[in-house]
Amino acid sequence: MSIEIKTNSVEPIRHTYGHIARRFGDKPATRYQEASYDIEAKTNFHYRPQWDSEHTLNDPTRTAIRMEDWYAVTDPRQFYYGAYVGNRAKMQEAAETSFGFCEKRNLLTRLPQETQKQLLRLLVPLRHVELGANMNNSKIAGDATATTVSQMHIYTGMDRLGIGQYLSRIALMIDGSTGAGLDESKGYWMDDELWQPMRKLVEDSLVIDDWFELTLVQNILMDGLMYPLVYDKIDTWFESQGAEDVSMLTEFMRDWYKESLRWTNAMLKVVAGESDDNRELLQKWIDHWEPQAYNALKPLAQASAGIDALDEARAELATRLKKCGLQSQGVSA
Repeated sequence: MSIEIKTNSVEPIRHTYGHIARRFGDKPATRYQEASYDIEAKTNFHYRPQWDSEHTLNDPTRTAIRMEDWYAVTDPRQFYYGAYVGNRAKMQEAAETSFGFCEKRNLLTRLPQETQKQLLRLLVPLRHVELGANMNNSKIAGDATATTVSQMHIYTGMDRLGIGQYLSRIALMIDGSTGAGLDESKGYWMDDELWQPMRKLVEDSLVIDDWFELTLVQNILMDGLMYPLVYDKIDTWFESQGAEDVSMLTEFMRDWYKESLRWTNAMLKVVAGESDDNRELLQKWIDHWEPQAYNALKPLAQASAGIDALDEARAELATRLKKCGLQSQGVSA
């Protein structure tokens, strides 16, 4: 008896989900596409939210910016939840190695008392700025309409919470985990004149209603000035004060900011290029908020790396804005 084995190929009826096929055609989709496009509900709502009866859920009118399709704003990193978590796990592993190295060898407690005090006064209070950034990005994620937009912001919100925790751990390493360093740094945030302009800016940002205005203020203007100033210029200044080991503990922030530039630049370029009306509105917001961000960081720069360091950070921001057809104000008053 002979046995004949045959193979038959079965052609799939469809290659992807219907909502993905309607946008990209019936072909195999990437994980990013499947996890990011046309997911949020848009029709058949039972009632308007009681906390905001003027808008529906996923309402595009929550911002004055107008886009024909908000899904034109995508993440160059192609982050969906799985890819994001995997990437951050590797970054966290590297950060934990650095923190473990410094803690095991008491690198911060061996610093002079004056240098420790400078860290608690000039660096650790930024954890409060990070908490504000976490809240702002969480609000944006809730108000934005396209999943490609909202997920970039909620991932950023979680990143900012983690950065705030890393800054808190620096204080705990200095005070031997007693919490005294956190209390001291909070006192600077609440009462030191150096921090009051930044504290006011953070509090003002928490009540910005338009979610795209908020992402411009938080993720482009404030961060565009603060991160180059603090984690580049002031980090170099700390090295001159004998605190070069702190650079190991803030490497996560530098890596994170470099990566975040990819999606913030891409988002701003697409939105500004959509229409003249969008570009004019963005410029109006920049004219209003950029001088405030600059002036909020001015006392910190003067107390550490110098005002020239802040001007260099502003020049970097101006270059980014110019590529999108926008203009930095350069106000230093």
